[in-house]
Amino acid sequence: MKVFVTGVGGQLGHDVMNELEKRGIEGIGSDLAPGYSGIPDGSAVTKMPYVSLDITNEAAVAETLSRVRPDAVIHCAAWTAVDLAEEDGMADRVRAVNAGGTANIAAACRELDCKMLYLSTDYVFDGTGTTPWDPDCKDYAPLNVYGQTKLEGELAVAGTLRKFFIVRIAWVFGANGKNFIKTMLNLAKTHDTLRVVNDQIGTPTYTYDLARLLVDMIQEEKYGYYHATNEGGYISWYDFAREIFRQAGCHVNVVPVSTAEYGLSKAARPFNSRLDRSKLAKNGFTPLPHWQDALARYLELLKIQEQ
Repeated sequence: MKVFVTGVGGQLGHDVMNELEKRGIEGIGSDLAPGYSGIPDGSAVTKMPYVSLDITNEAAVAETLSRVRPDAVIHCAAWTAVDLAEEDGMADRVRAVNAGGTANIAAACRELDCKMLYLSTDYVFDGTGTTPWDPDCKDYAPLNVYGQTKLEGELAVAGTLRKFFIVRIAWVFGANGKNFIKTMLNLAKTHDTLRVVNDQIGTPTYTYDLARLLVDMIQEEKYGYYHATNEGGYISWYDFAREIFRQAGCHVNVVPVSTAEYGLSKAARPFNSRLDRSKLAKNGFTPLPHWQDALARYLELLKIQEQ
């Protein structure tokens, strides 16, 4: 099997390439940079074939995928700077990547009759209520530019292809790139007290664990919509921060505040990011481990990286 992976300079694409290599599956990585731009950790992503690709260029996407001829594409590339997307003049740039780029890849997959797995987000919903969102729910109501453009990407994939997976994730952290855990640990070096919101509820997703699931998926034909985060109860960012500091042995006073009290974000965030993951097990996929276990493994990885 041959798998083309976009966005390998990011958190998830990096781990997907490593998972493919671990299983002996041929992987071709791509991103916008001339060469791989992620962490130089000597892992598979730094050794496997790499293609520089601007996914907003329809002709380049068609030519590249026609030449590579993959059996499946795992589309991790996205504009993920949520607050920056809200600035004047940015919406069209974000849409070109998240909607247009995804549509270009879907069209190329249709021509090749290959599978496509698209990573989406809890932000396609408005985050009201307390009931976990079902993966097949179509009550879309994004609150921000990022969520709207990711939804447009979903619609492009579902409207173009028959052999597709749309996997919504939330609160992502991984070895390569920035994330909430790294931010908290860095702030703990200079702050005794931190204010963290306690009215946005969801579950974290470790890219190492998610990559395993995605590679499982593209070897199957159980197409459709899925939600995939680590297992465990639903928590707030405040709960997550406290557990990060507990496991890391950091003595930081974490103060719970409402989103309104925090007041620093340009983009509106959903309060209810609870994603119902039960469809994974129903369709024979192994759920991700508990988020506290994932956090413990991730903190150990960060220690190793610092040595």
